Amino acid sequence: MTASRDADGPVEPAPETGALADPAYREAVVDLLAAITYGEISAFDRLAEDSLLAPTLEDKLAVARMAAVELGHVDLLQARIAELGADPHAALAPFRAAVDRFHEHTAPADWWESLVKAYVGDGLAADFYREIAAYLDPRTRDVVIASLADTGHSDFVVDRVQAAIAEDHRLGGRLALWGRRLMGEALTQAQRVAAERDALTALLAGGVDRPALDLAAIGRMFARITELHAERMAKLGLDS
Repeated sequence: MTASRDADGPVEPAPETGALADPAYREAVVDLLAAITYGEISAFDRLAEDSLLAPTLEDKLAVARMAAVELGHVDLLQARIAELGADPHAALAPFRAAVDRFHEHTAPADWWESLVKAYVGDGLAADFYREIAAYLDPRTRDVVIASLADTGHSDFVVDRVQAAIAEDHRLGGRLALWGRRLMGEALTQAQRVAAERDALTALLAGGVDRPALDLAAIGRMFARITELHAERMAKLGLDS
């Protein structure tokens, strides 16, 4: 998509074709991008706080780098929102309460819970958005996939958690319960946001040049997300 600018006016989106010519679809895409964007901003805030719990300087720097990568995705997402003719800041407002509520309900009690949340919680969100990306126009799909690129913290988290569990098996039981709680809270948040934002629900219903996601497909999607969650937990050495 290209944009034009009047001599004294703001950037105006160029006419769209295909799915993007549908105002309902464009609204849904803006909502989706905004939800991902605010999630990235919240992840940055949370990781910055988590770095204060780090037991070593090496760990603190590793988490700080993770936070920086999350923030780095924001410009890409907001640029696409602007391309679609929406205000990148105003678009985020409807998602603040739900995302903030999730983080309030899943505040880690210690360093180990913060690591599991960074790995498992963020992984759940990324899996969900990758699934939805399959139903987007190519340009938006590319932006979403790029914003979900691994921040490079997977190996760091797995290494730290596995070593800690090897030293204290009781920790493994507590973190397994924590991982299950994260899964439940994430699903609750996703359902709440979908219920509150009709545009997102409509996105899955399909339309011109877009396939629909029926109940059976939705069931398979969540089954895949659950399987990936179980794989992450197993990689950490935890039961799902």
